[in-house]
Amino acid sequence: MSNLSTVPPEEAADSAVVPCCSPIIAAELSALDAEKLAALFKALSDPIRLRLLSRVASHPAGEACVCDIADVGVSQPTVSHHLKKLRDAGLLTSQRRRTWVYYRIAPEVLPALAAVLVLPART
Repeated sequence: MSNLSTVPPEEAADSAVVPCCSPIIAAELSALDAEKLAALFKALSDPIRLRLLSRVASHPAGEACVCDIADVGVSQPTVSHHLKKLRDAGLLTSQRRRTWVYYRIAPEVLPALAAVLVLPART
């Protein structure tokens, strides 16, 4: 489940992304917002997970079969473990097709995470 949410389609003509909390420089984070962000950063804090996320994100089809991204220098069960962590954090979505699982970047999560980290323009 994602810790970030999007505006429901009926309320967002331009598919605006709403982060879980305001940018971290705008105000002090609440304990709940800090926990939500920490869960995402924890999922991203492993080099294997970052490589898997990058392989999915950069795949030409916009989605990647686990068979195409699994060669990251660890065993298949370890790949599955890391993909599950990314999926549980809401960074990836998956769909089983016969014997293979296909992964996509959750479309709302990365822009929402970036919005939390953005520095406002200073004049």
